[in-house]
Amino acid sequence: MKKRAKILLIYTGGTIGMIKDYDSGALKAFNFDELLQNIPELKILEHEIDTLSFDDPIDSSNMNVECWVKVASTINENFDTYDGFVVLHGSDTMSYTASALSFMFENLTKPIIFTGSQLPIGDLRTDAKENLITSIQIAGLQKNGKPVISEVGLYFEYKLYRANRTTKINAEHFQAFASLNHPPLAESGVYLSVNHNALWRPNRRQRTKLHTGFNNEVLILKIFPGINAKTVEYMLSKPGLKGVVLETYGSGNAPSDDWFLDILKRKISEGLFVVNVTQCIGGSVVMGQYETSVQLKKIGVVSGKDISTEAAVAKLMYLLGKELSPKVFKTIFETSLRGEMS
Repeated sequence: MKKRAKILLIYTGGTIGMIKDYDSGALKAFNFDELLQNIPELKILEHEIDTLSFDDPIDSSNMNVECWVKVASTINENFDTYDGFVVLHGSDTMSYTASALSFMFENLTKPIIFTGSQLPIGDLRTDAKENLITSIQIAGLQKNGKPVISEVGLYFEYKLYRANRTTKINAEHFQAFASLNHPPLAESGVYLSVNHNALWRPNRRQRTKLHTGFNNEVLILKIFPGINAKTVEYMLSKPGLKGVVLETYGSGNAPSDDWFLDILKRKISEGLFVVNVTQCIGGSVVMGQYETSVQLKKIGVVSGKDISTEAAVAKLMYLLGKELSPKVFKTIFETSLRGEMS
């Protein structure tokens, strides 16, 4: 007899958890204790579904490290009880949270699927029901008694992506996310098709381990034509600053002006970690390919390769929490830990 998968549905907040009050027209929080009553389609799924909601659901714009730890700890506390987890989250910062959880769970052996929606669950044209139903279905996929997906995924508009490869690209379309540097893990059509070659493979001989030590003394510095020395100096002189995600042009190029390189060189020598990522949503940093990135490599800027900005921020906070030496930090950051870079 086929085993029924046990799925824990965790609601953190966001549009997907809202329902319209047709008397007033206002949106109100959805009661997830009445999930099956409001979404009868879930009864068709051969899964046991339990729900858990934050006492005070939050807009994803208010997400922070403490909330990441709360979500991860909730999953960790229930890890042995359930076969898979679905996290409902506002779409605006979903890629950041999902990327963070991918680093927090070392050797993850069960699926953690993030999803949300562009329209509330009670809206006539909502995308919430399909996203929710298919995410639960994906979280419950098993083969020979083992989960098919063993990583943090993000499901939106018929596609499951590796979470730490995603970026939100549209505020209005149902197809809100993209993963240009890694193919979808699964696609939902008439059939649910899994791309097994694209999946992350855990070491099932080792237990899943949770890491919660993040250092959020970081910032993103986006290079733009006309950026000047006073701006860069001011930003990189923030007290307590430990790491910077440097968003550069194209394949990792930045101004070759002496003032720019001198500031970076001085800050790096003082212990600042600087990671180079591309402003493009697709492609990779290739430091040294052009003269404008040769000097960055020489002064100790770390290559982010084809990592997304969202994943770079999460990985930077994660590694800064380990208090690594510059050499070890560079080696580990430039290594794929959870499939976040090629």
